[in-house]
This record gives sequence, C-alpha cells and structure tokens, in this order.
Amino acid sequence: MLTLTPSTAVAEDDAPVTSDTGVGELLTQLKTGSDILTNKDAVEGGDGKDYWIKNHVDSSLLPPNLLQQLGVDQALIDLGLGGRDSGGTVEDDGLRHEYLVVWAGDNNILDKSGSELLDLPTSIGLDLIGQKNLIGPDFFAVVDVTKGAKSYGKVVNTATVGPLVENEPHHMQYLWHKGDNIFAGGLFTDVTYVLDTSQLPKLQLKGINLPTDTLCGSVPDAYWVTKDHKAYGTYMGGPDVPGPCTYTDGSVRIGNGFAGSPGELVRLDENGKTIAEAPAATTKAETEQRCDSIPLLSLPTCANPHGVQAREDLDTLVTSDYNEPRNIILNPVQPLSSYLRRPTVRFWDISEKDKPKLKSVTFLPDGPRKGRVAHHEESRAAMEVTVTNRPGHRGAFAETMQGGAIYYTPDITVDEPKWQQVFDLGITNKQVDPTSDAYGGGSNGAWIQTSLDDKYLYHAVAGRGATSDDKGSKPYILTLDIQKLLASGDSPACRIDTLEESYSGGAESDCPAVVDTLEAPGGPHWGALDNLELGSDGYYHETTDVKRLAYSNYFVARTGLNGDHRLCLVDIEDGKLTRDEEFRDENTGNTCIEFNRDSWPHGAWGPAKPHSMLFVTADADIK
Repeated sequence: MLTLTPSTAVAEDDAPVTSDTGVGELLTQLKTGSDILTNKDAVEGGDGKDYWIKNHVDSSLLPPNLLQQLGVDQALIDLGLGGRDSGGTVEDDGLRHEYLVVWAGDNNILDKSGSELLDLPTSIGLDLIGQKNLIGPDFFAVVDVTKGAKSYGKVVNTATVGPLVENEPHHMQYLWHKGDNIFAGGLFTDVTYVLDTSQLPKLQLKGINLPTDTLCGSVPDAYWVTKDHKAYGTYMGGPDVPGPCTYTDGSVRIGNGFAGSPGELVRLDENGKTIAEAPAATTKAETEQRCDSIPLLSLPTCANPHGVQAREDLDTLVTSDYNEPRNIILNPVQPLSSYLRRPTVRFWDISEKDKPKLKSVTFLPDGPRKGRVAHHEESRAAMEVTVTNRPGHRGAFAETMQGGAIYYTPDITVDEPKWQQVFDLGITNKQVDPTSDAYGGGSNGAWIQTSLDDKYLYHAVAGRGATSDDKGSKPYILTLDIQKLLASGDSPACRIDTLEESYSGGAESDCPAVVDTLEAPGGPHWGALDNLELGSDGYYHETTDVKRLAYSNYFVARTGLNGDHRLCLVDIEDGKLTRDEEFRDENTGNTCIEFNRDSWPHGAWGPAKPHSMLFVTADADIK
C-alpha cells in the first residue's frame, strides 16, 4: 500500500521554474495546509532519469473509511487529521465513490496565441514574476462525482507530474474499464504517462514513454485501450529527426522531423512500454486532395493521426488525420497553408494486436458548401472518429473541426470504406442562435462519441469567433438520433449533397435527427461518457445506458482557441441534455468547476487548463 503523509510545505521538486533563484526560494516557502496528505513515487525512464507523480490529497474532504483505505492510521485520524479546517472529521457517508480524473496543465506566461505573441511587454516588472505566471507543475485533478456525497464536485486530490513542465496535457483514452491504467499524453513534451487508478483518489505512476521510445513519431494525441489493458496511441507528428525512419516491421518512411509528417500508430503495453511503431503513411503519394507539409515531402501525405477508436471484435481500428502539428507547437501564428488541415481517415488491421497494419487510406468527400477560407471546406481537419458498438453494427462516424461536418461509413471492415456527409453544423448553429447565418465552417467541433447502445451521437462544438464581418457561432453540446441511419444497413441513403441540405438538414428519411442542443458557454472541446453506475449491491458496474457526460472548455491556448477552463457535468435522459446544477465550484458556488482558481491542493499556482477527463472508480469499488 502507498501510504500518504502529512505535508507542511511545497516540496523542492515542485518549486516554480524561474531563472531568479531568490524568487524561487521565496515561493517554495508557501504552505500547502496541514490537511494535505502527500505521496510521491517515481519510475525510471528509458534515459535512466527518474520521472514522478506526487499526490496531494485533501484529507478534510475524505471520511475516515477512505482515509484508512489510503493508508492513514486511525491514530492520526483521531488526532484530527482529516477535517481540521472544516471543524471536525467528515462523517462516513456509506458510499463507494466515483471520480473524474482530469488531465490539466498549468496556465502560465507561455500560453500565448500568435496574435498575443505580437504584443508582449517591453519590460519585465514585479507584476509579471508572481507564482501564477510562472511555469508550474501540470497535474491530474481528481474530482468527486459521487451523487449524494458531501464532497460532490470538489477536487479531492491533485497529482502533479515532474520533472517535465509545459507538457500541454492533452488526451487520455475515451473510456475507462476495470483493470485499465490511464494513458495520458503530453502534446509538447512528446511523453505518455501511465497511471494506476486502483487506489483512487490516490494515483500511482506505472510507466512513462519518452521521445526516445518512439523515434518514428512525436506529439502523442489519443489512446484506445484494448481488453488486454494494452493501448494504441496516435502520434500525430513525424519522426524525432528529419529523414528516413525504420519502423518495427522493418519498413522505412521519409519524414520532415519532430511535429511534422508522417505520424504513426504506437502499440503500448499496459505500463506504457513501446511494443510496436507502425507507419501511418503508405509508400505512395496521397494526392486525391492536397496534403501539404512544411518542409515539403517528396511523397505528399496527410498522415497525422489524431482520433482513434477500435472494434476488437471486427479486428479493425480507425484513426483520423487532423493537422501537421508543428505550426501549433513551434509557430503559433497563422498556419502557412490551409492544406495542413487533413481530410483523411485511416483503417488498420489489428487481427494481430501487437502488429497493427495500415489497411487503407480514405479521403472524406468535399461537400456542397463553399468555405470562406480553404480549411473551412467540409472535409478539412478530420479531428475525431467514433465507432459503433453493438455486434450488428459495423459503421463509424468522423467529424471535421474546421470543416464543421459529420460523415458516416456503414462498414469499417471492407477494403475501401466509403464516406458520405450526413450532417452540417450550420443546421444546429442556427438552432442555437437564430441570428447566426447557418454557416457551419470553422465551428470547431471536436469530441464525438456514439452512445454505448448506438442510439445517439454526442458532439462538442466550441463555436466560431466573431469578426468584423461574421457574427460567429455559439458553443454547444449536440445530440443526434442515429438509429434510422444505422438501421439502413450497408446502403444508407442520407447524403448532404445540396446547399439547402447544408442549412436545413438532409432530405433523406434516415439522416440523423437533432434530439437536443445544450448551450455551453466557454467553448467545449472535449467530453467523456459516464459508463459506470451504482448497483443495488452497492458496487459500481459498467453500463451501456449512459445517464451523464462531462465536458471541458479548453483546446490549446497557443492556437487562440483557449476556452474559459471550466469542467461541467450534464445529465442525459433519452438523449436530452440538462446541465447538472448541483455540480458547483467549491469556491465560487457557480455551476461547473472553475479551473481558473487561485490555489489547488498542491499550492497557489493559479489557473489551470483542463483538457480531457475520465470517469473512474477504485478497483475495490467496481465489479
């Protein structure tokens, strides 16, 4: 058991990163509060260095039974540890607890978009060297989402990672299942962290995958965990160094370097060790639509895999190509080409799970709407894919972030799956805001997920910013009914192929129907379905009848699509969406949890950026 110990001050390895040692030493004197229990463990990376995670559990929010499970002796509890600040020990609530684990980044002076970088201060004063602007630790926030618990909606632990900073925390896997570790990517550091959740609300670092462990790919994005608890990870960027790179299967591709092209698919073991690197690019030029790269490659490719989902029963995995990411990381001003946004989806044979093989590359067809800029064409920036779940269904959906469209293919197992556009976000943009001009381009759709019973499609839309000649579009969460579309089998009729359908919906009877839109001020980018329910036996069980989802308002600050850094819960009934008004910030009392706050269990580091989240419970609490 990993025992937690009381903390009296910020640890030296949690000190702010600053060139002024005096400021750093001063800030390390900040007290965290005596109710904060800490635990630190480390793993050795492939470079021989130690990488760590440090828990900061707020014992004042936990009842004695949970404290004892975490290794806190009853004698310490009797002395007042666990509730001293709130006037006494929290009573046992008799509940098994469910949590949201949220991968969040420290917000600091480097989180600047291209336009903001052009307006930097000419001098540095005392107002710019406070702790809140310094580069601090990124962390996993553990939020209690147990309805009926006194700690509902409260951050009960922040597990900081180190020594790396500025990871730009990005995605984890899409769903958590009993026995899974969490796989979490650092977009800028090219690192995958692997966490054990068995003793929640405490987390343990099980492994770390470094840039040198995936030489043929960089910029990890998302993960899909298989039933054997291993994972597939999409590495959106190119090889660590330009030139030829040899993959696990012996094949060779020419890349243009870190965060460039082509990306790859990586097979990881349950602790994050690389099993296989598989090329996402073929040996032929991809020219059906423009696939620019900077610097240019001799064989054009759109291979920058982002979203990933799989059907193990069909031996098929699907990845979507989003963008050559170098421009976001190294040059956050306006990208030099609209055609760095990708229109492609790739299909993989995973019949041998540790030897994934690229099966086909498919281009999303362009739609009837004329984009105001080239990357607003419907097929551009294929950020996410989602598979169907039931045995009788073989289809998948893809969405485009800047294109503002949703596509469907009825059978992912055929040699060359064909896509057809089945929805345009201009339709719901207009419904959410009647003053909008029903233009779907640039709507910034992102997370998309089929309900686990295949009835609905959920989609997070961050909205389009207003300009002098464009009112923009509002942010929202969308539910579509897809039952008729899936029932149409291998020959769906629905196609958005006229301008009128782009504005009013598909004319065919099997087109997705709008069930609900929930306005989501602040710009939702990512979401997660709660696939856990409390049974009559008092334990959690997995369910396909999902009753709630979570979403977060943050993308990547350097792109200018920042969001307001809130985390919200939404109740679901027959596809209808209602924001959970009981899920309120513990400091402001406002609906949703504010990540723009002054302090955390790990210290007064100020605002943070919540990107992705998972519903999880401790191993002892799920059957």
